[in-house]
Amino acid sequence: MQEQDLYNAEEGSAEDQRGVWGGSADGEPDRELRVPGKAERHGRQSRTKIAEEKRLKEKKRVTPPPSTFQRFSVDTNESLHFEPYIPSDEDEPRSPSFRGATVFSDEVFEEEGETEEGPPTEDAGGSRVDLKEGLGGHSERDPPDVFCMDCKVPTQASQKLFGPHKDHRVIQISRAADEVKEDLQKGMHKLEEQIGLMENFASHLEEIFITVEENFGRQEQNLEQHYNDVLQALSQRNEQGAAQLQDDKKLKLEALYTQLLECGKTLDVSKELIEEAQQIYRDEDKTAFLQAVTPALRRIEELSQDESEIKLSSSMDFENTPVDFSDVKQMMDSVNILPAPSAPVINPQVPNSASSTSARVCWSLFSNDTVDFYDLHYHPVLDDATFTGLQAPDALEIRVKETYCTVTELLPNAQYEFWVTATNTTGVSPASEKAVYMTVPSPPIIKPRECASCPEAALIRWESGNANPVDSYTMELSEIGAEGGANAVTESIVAVPTCECLVQLQPGRHYSICVRAVNIGGPSERSEPIIIQTTGTSFHLLEDTAHPCLSISSDGLTMFYTDEDLPLSGMVFSDNTFARCVAVLGELIPVRGKHYWEVEVEDRTEFRIGVAYEDTQRNGFLGGNSTSWCMRHVITPSRHKYEFLHNGWTPEIRITVHPKRVGVLLDYDAGKLSFFNAHLAQHLYTFQCRFLHHVHPCFALDNPGALALHNSIAAPAYTMFN
Repeated sequence: MQEQDLYNAEEGSAEDQRGVWGGSADGEPDRELRVPGKAERHGRQSRTKIAEEKRLKEKKRVTPPPSTFQRFSVDTNESLHFEPYIPSDEDEPRSPSFRGATVFSDEVFEEEGETEEGPPTEDAGGSRVDLKEGLGGHSERDPPDVFCMDCKVPTQASQKLFGPHKDHRVIQISRAADEVKEDLQKGMHKLEEQIGLMENFASHLEEIFITVEENFGRQEQNLEQHYNDVLQALSQRNEQGAAQLQDDKKLKLEALYTQLLECGKTLDVSKELIEEAQQIYRDEDKTAFLQAVTPALRRIEELSQDESEIKLSSSMDFENTPVDFSDVKQMMDSVNILPAPSAPVINPQVPNSASSTSARVCWSLFSNDTVDFYDLHYHPVLDDATFTGLQAPDALEIRVKETYCTVTELLPNAQYEFWVTATNTTGVSPASEKAVYMTVPSPPIIKPRECASCPEAALIRWESGNANPVDSYTMELSEIGAEGGANAVTESIVAVPTCECLVQLQPGRHYSICVRAVNIGGPSERSEPIIIQTTGTSFHLLEDTAHPCLSISSDGLTMFYTDEDLPLSGMVFSDNTFARCVAVLGELIPVRGKHYWEVEVEDRTEFRIGVAYEDTQRNGFLGGNSTSWCMRHVITPSRHKYEFLHNGWTPEIRITVHPKRVGVLLDYDAGKLSFFNAHLAQHLYTFQCRFLHHVHPCFALDNPGALALHNSIAAPAYTMFN
């Protein structure tokens, strides 16, 4: 259809104008509004293509204002006049008019304007088109492809435009599944956390339940004990009162009975005297009467003068003696107020809580008992060897009010057993279990004769110096400055398990090295320091490997072979000493790199100088096996002969100048062992070998003489040959 300009309609014909708005020349509207090409534009195409076509058509055609349609009439004598269009009853239903545009997205369909729904329209061919199906591209038979976030149900995209989900937020069903899965995982995670909390709470409730049961049992037992004590005290008071009443009754009855007997005697005497007086009174003989009446009168007078006790000697009433129930009242008052304490719980020793002569002991109460004071008991723990034949040491006691105590005047590196009791006004608690505490060890003792060093490392050995084992050792290094004073500790090596340590150092420095022993109580004081120089390799001779004929100097640097012939019975051999070759080993050199030392020799001394593995044969000669390499000096009648032996073989080498000082250079990395005449700076010979293990310097004397070792020497420049 040819496009028309609505706002320039006066320039066109009426037919053209009617072509635009579908009305007739007389202003009557058409009965049916047709949408040319509607089915083609809104067929089952992708939403992106539909939106693109709609945008292009809007560029090519000017549409009327979106709010209302207006009718207009054309009068040739007047200008173009617009009138608002008012639908009449005769008008047929029109196709839906869209006052807005629908924005399509891959994730969310949002409608910017409102859509008026209407009945299906016909396409150009006369077939009716469902606008919902045409715009949405879906039918009710298609599976859901979007998810309504408000209703939480899957649906079709067309339901967003025309269905019940018109104003709801919808997203693609795959994204909805991911979001719902994420929400489900979050919910599951929260449930797992809640389950963990509930399990912990249930476990705590079980512990509380058990504690309540234990506290109830203990309180019930305590209450029963208190009431038994009260009943026992009342029973004792009752027995004491009854016994007192019995005693009072007995005394009263005895007094009354005695008084009754006295009354009976008095009555009998009185009756006899009355009868006698009556007989005398009836006697008619006056003389006899007078003679007999005088004694009777005397007796009557005596009896009348003897006043008889007519009062009761004892009262018939018993005194109401008050009973002292103060102690019973105190016991009754303490039934629910102050039970005796429970046994305290002594804590294990805390690391670094002791010194060489003291230890800090801590304990706690199992329940909230009232305690006036604690008694801490302890005694040293003796091993079986010490305890044999000795009486067990008496326990010492300290009284404190706190739940801790620092016990002093203890022995270094000693074990002590501690236990504690609690006391209040009611009584004393049972004793706690015993706990073993230790004081810190004594300082180790460094063994200089067994220490070795080289330009890049040092091997330090020491002995513990403690009867009880220690947990570990700590080595502390301090570099000595140019002024000769040691600086602060620059490095510490902790948790050393044995009595030796190989430490890496810087070449050309001086170090002061100390060692501490450590146990659970804490570290010991520093040992006496050893000074290490890293200017060269330093080691000593191992006296335990020396042949019995050899003597080693006190500094461990010189060996002597005297002229004395020791009998074989006077020689003491071990598995580590040389038996045939009069030899000795030096300290193991356990660090790779280059090592240099020198040996001072005598003209008339036959010697062997070199290196050997630690397991070299003790019954053989140095250089005669595959585990040793050495330079040998032999004196013949004609000359001084020098051999460079390994596995019993030597090259033919003649040395014209006898060396007085032999330099030895061991190069682990290059696999070389070189010998030099140190005075002449002359190279003598080099073994080319691959050392599979670390080696010991070795020395031997084939005749009486001496060898002096010089080490801690920097390798001279002439030794650095290619």
